[in-house]
Amino acid sequence: MGATTSSTITKLDFVAIPSRDAERSARFYGETLGLRPDEHAKYEFWAGDTCLGIWEPERFGRPFEPQRNGHLAFHVDDIEAARAELEAKGVEFMGETLDTGVCKMAFFRDPDGNDLLLHSRYKPYES
Repeated sequence: MGATTSSTITKLDFVAIPSRDAERSARFYGETLGLRPDEHAKYEFWAGDTCLGIWEPERFGRPFEPQRNGHLAFHVDDIEAARAELEAKGVEFMGETLDTGVCKMAFFRDPDGNDLLLHSRYKPYES
């Protein structure tokens, strides 16, 4: 590979989560989902090495639209237990847990209608 230049993409800094109510979203991502809050920013939460940044597009003159079909896939080891825990907290899932033959996925939305899912791969990658 060639030398790295200032235009080379090297990582994902954050994923923007649109919201109409940042306080409500912060409670959902921090308390309901249990993501680690960022120590420097009130509306940022961490899923592993990925930062989720909650923002209110309407405060910047942009229309609010929930993210659809760009599901954030949150890894869990036990999808049934994780789903049951979230359902007990009031999270509504869309349909049954999907088993692809390689992984299981359970689809849900945050309070603003952004598409999310729980994901658990159970079949090893083939070489």
